[in-house]
Amino acid sequence: MVLRDLFRNHHLLVAGASWLAAQVIKPVLYWITKRSWDWSWLWTAGGMPSSHSAAVSALATAVGLSEGLDSAAFAIALVTAIVVLYDAAGVRRATSIQARILNQILTELFSGRPIAQTRLRELIGHTPFEVLVGATMGVGIALLLSP
Repeated sequence: MVLRDLFRNHHLLVAGASWLAAQVIKPVLYWITKRSWDWSWLWTAGGMPSSHSAAVSALATAVGLSEGLDSAAFAIALVTAIVVLYDAAGVRRATSIQARILNQILTELFSGRPIAQTRLRELIGHTPFEVLVGATMGVGIALLLSP
């Protein structure tokens, strides 16, 4: 196997293009809502749209289109996508809520005291809407880029 073969793999290209498109949209949406640029959104997890959802949905769609909906490859891609979508909106979202509460506790506990405190990253997961938009975007990109 040669490295260039990876760049010829249509399924990987579709998943990568969907992930990249979702990541590029994030700083644009941040600018629209906050009227300032935050380029860290290009590589940050969480936020709108879900790039994880876009990538796995695009991959499952591309595999389904090329291998058939009755193939083992599609079944593997679909089940993996469902797990990732569930995780993005469920487990990771719960982690975000816990981080927000812990940060609030730190703020209240140590307010006015000169103590170093490390705040937790609060935006880790996605709302169900962010997951839905990412998944829809992935399916759309896969349909557009598939032969």
